[in-house]
Amino acid sequence: MNLIKNLNWRYATKKFDASRTINVLDLERLKEAVRLSVSSYGLQLYKVLIIENKEVREELRKASWDQSQITDASCLFVFCNYTHNYSHFVDNYIKLIAETQDTDHTGLTDYGNTIKDSISRMSREERKSWAEKQTYLALGNLIVACAELKLDACPMEGFDKQAYNRILGLDEMGLNASVIAPVGYRSIDDSSQFREKVRKPADQLFQTI
Repeated sequence: MNLIKNLNWRYATKKFDASRTINVLDLERLKEAVRLSVSSYGLQLYKVLIIENKEVREELRKASWDQSQITDASCLFVFCNYTHNYSHFVDNYIKLIAETQDTDHTGLTDYGNTIKDSISRMSREERKSWAEKQTYLALGNLIVACAELKLDACPMEGFDKQAYNRILGLDEMGLNASVIAPVGYRSIDDSSQFREKVRKPADQLFQTI
């Protein structure tokens, strides 16, 4: 199973080769892998920004405790969850189902109302947590796709979310920076790549009931 081999190959890259750039085809493959991610109800209540602009990334690096991955990777994926107006996104999703599956839109109304009701019963903090969790599902697909393409990535929570929101103008778009991942090619000087992967043994991690 090549997937297992590739997952053993990958690691959270600490130092990228700033001279190497991901080709257009591989970038499109990564985007498609993220697009096909699972999400609660299938809503995909997030937007993914791919930051290539060097000046913007220099600003974001300052908001990421000066971690070099932000500027040295080929690009930076910023996963942003929507923060409000969920009913609007549910309506758009129901419309998309009807168009994609050639189904009567009116027959999906009850389903849409069920989703809206479920969201409305969440507290503000529960909605925030729920929306942010969806971005991590998409991040998982990105990490696996990178491993398959022999691209390097480093999922990161070590950044100032409010600063990212300000720099990227996310508040005005109803978005919040949730988690980020620089993507590119590992540097030969990154000593982390030579460390043995550390994971719990299967008999400690899994239990069959």
